[in-house]
Amino acid sequence: MIIWLNGTFGAGKTTTARQLVRRLPNARHFDPEQVGYLLVTALDDHEFKDFQDLPPWRELVPVFTERIASFTGQHLIAVQTVLREDYWHELTQGFERTALDIFHVLLHVDSDVLAERIKADQVDAKACQWRLDHISDYEKSRPWLESAADLVVDGTNLPVTDVAERIAAEAEKRVVFIS
Repeated sequence: MIIWLNGTFGAGKTTTARQLVRRLPNARHFDPEQVGYLLVTALDDHEFKDFQDLPPWRELVPVFTERIASFTGQHLIAVQTVLREDYWHELTQGFERTALDIFHVLLHVDSDVLAERIKADQVDAKACQWRLDHISDYEKSRPWLESAADLVVDGTNLPVTDVAERIAAEAEKRVVFIS
């Protein structure tokens, strides 16, 4: 199984993933951005604004994910914001060609609370303005994200441990995690 944590930048996806890896036996973190970084280097002679705009990224992420899960024998917790519905559709089509079950989780945080969290983040302060600038993109995408998600967790007023626990409980209903 792939537990794909989606949501806007700064919603707590990476922190939640760390909690899930500790909570779920036989699970590991996988960052689809790494595929993007590989392509940024390999395709530096092509113009693009974001590696998600590259069709090879959307084609390769399901392949990489399946290969890593197969090699390790573990469930993967993928952390990646995908705000374009057409890109999400391409990714899910790729996952349908694999043996993996994809459990799409949307982490939501109300915009005002999210903005305050982003401004208070000292760990990744350089990304502050960039994250703030993408809140409106998330809000525009939110209707399709909610309809495409298997689970929506509103983390506006929840500690990350509670968010992770809700996701873990739902994931465990879908598959037996064997350590």
